[in-house]
Amino acid sequence: QVHLVESGGGLVQAGGSLRLSCAASGIIFRIRAMGWYRQAPGKQRELVAAITSGGSTNYADSVKGRFTISRDNAKNTVYLQMNSLKPEDTAVYYCNDPLNELKDYWGQGTQVTVSS
Repeated sequence: QVHLVESGGGLVQAGGSLRLSCAASGIIFRIRAMGWYRQAPGKQRELVAAITSGGSTNYADSVKGRFTISRDNAKNTVYLQMNSLKPEDTAVYYCNDPLNELKDYWGQGTQVTVSS
């Protein structure tokens, strides 16, 4: 059974930092690309950061220079370090495979709220 479990969200003031984690099970994690997505109220879900199985990373322009994605294959976990947070980063954050979406296995997500 595939599970993606996101954690680490919370309420933070603008300029603050959070580190999100996504623990995956039921997949061969090390061969998959992984990505962090977010969905703000009334908006479509967007991909903000991705990491390939080989460790190459890519970021949306809106988070470039502030967010860092990383992975620990021994722990089947992908992380998102978020620094210099802005109110517009407020959203529910999810993880999934951006190249081969795990369509039926989106997790509950973790809420990030940035106050001004």
